[in-house]
Amino acid sequence: MNDSSDKKLKRLLRQAEGYIELQMSHQALEVLQAIDDPGPFEFPLHLLRGQAHRDLQDYHRALVYLEAAAQIKSDSVSLQMALAWCYKRTGRLPLAVQATEYAHRLDPQEPILMYNLACYLSLAGEKDQALNWLGRALRAAPAILKMIPEESDFDPLRRDPDFVRMLELADSPKT
Repeated sequence: MNDSSDKKLKRLLRQAEGYIELQMSHQALEVLQAIDDPGPFEFPLHLLRGQAHRDLQDYHRALVYLEAAAQIKSDSVSLQMALAWCYKRTGRLPLAVQATEYAHRLDPQEPILMYNLACYLSLAGEKDQALNWLGRALRAAPAILKMIPEESDFDPLRRDPDFVRMLELADSPKT
């Protein structure tokens, strides 16, 4: 690849990324389809294709690209979060947990990763672990409390006294 083709590839990838950010995934895929040989940009090409298909709710196809990206470079938090999202929606909850745990190891301070782990573990019937991660998420980012009432992933715990008590404590004024 020469410098000119590298610049063109980078421009196409940025354009596709912009379309994805604007929730215009069909347009992103059209742009990405124009790339025949990604050369050293194979990872972002697979990642962007996977993200576009995820946004279009084509989770099985998204996983094809996301898993290809992971074969090249697995230590990306956004990649691991996208994998987890798609694994959950394709009925592979243990893989969703595994991807989120890995993302958390990459970025241990990110509250949304703790929250997502709580969600997936709740669905998996792992109450104690789910509450542990939810507690950590709430301590790291108290505003997460506002997300919980609408989160269907916590439906298995909704009536659990420990879950209810945790939410009451998180919602009580701090003295």
